[in-house]
Amino acid sequence: MHNSQLTIKELPNHIGIMMDGNRRWAKKRGLPTAMGHLKGADVFKERVHDLSDMGIKHATFFAFSTENLNRRADEVSGLMRLFESQLDELMKTAEKDIRLIFIGDLSVFTDKLQKKAAQVEQESAGNKGMVCRLALNYGGRAEITRAVSRLILFSPRGNVTEQEFADELYTKGAPDVDFIIRTGGEKRLSNFLLWQAAYAELYFTDTLWCDFNKDELTIALNDYASRNRRFGN
Repeated sequence: MHNSQLTIKELPNHIGIMMDGNRRWAKKRGLPTAMGHLKGADVFKERVHDLSDMGIKHATFFAFSTENLNRRADEVSGLMRLFESQLDELMKTAEKDIRLIFIGDLSVFTDKLQKKAAQVEQESAGNKGMVCRLALNYGGRAEITRAVSRLILFSPRGNVTEQEFADELYTKGAPDVDFIIRTGGEKRLSNFLLWQAAYAELYFTDTLWCDFNKDELTIALNDYASRNRRFGN
């Protein structure tokens, strides 16, 4: 039997969460896809607060991948409108001493969305609590390619250390990911934090993101705490 009580002895320093299953959640209920994404946005805000309250220092959420741009045009445009509307809500999250950072290529989004994202980052920059990174139009391979290009351009000297490479990633300043949770039943990384997750523990659950409540989160974190991390030793 799963234990959803907060008995966690060891918390990950940096957790990555792949929020999968919003469309299936809506379809099961005969609702428009947009309603699934809206519900997923509400669950995101709830889990951000839970992680912060638990003492997690860094959390990175996979919200929109580079591949998601290939979805139907009406769904993509609906997601863009959702992101814009939710940024005002994220400011309330920032007021709880959480720092918000957006990673990925935001240049594909509207000027309005880009400006709002920059405002959220700026206004939360001084917060001392959990650092929450939201990956939008993000892909691990694209991130690595970007880092290589920047190193060739700005440091064309041959040998590069791992730290120098990491400093060119979107996640500069963040520790490596300790734990990745993927909801929705799929069991793959899907181009998420490929460099940063080199030694991450992986957790897959059939629970759809919209149903991933605090109890489900606690079950996952207790599972992480029970593992023996050897880092290849």
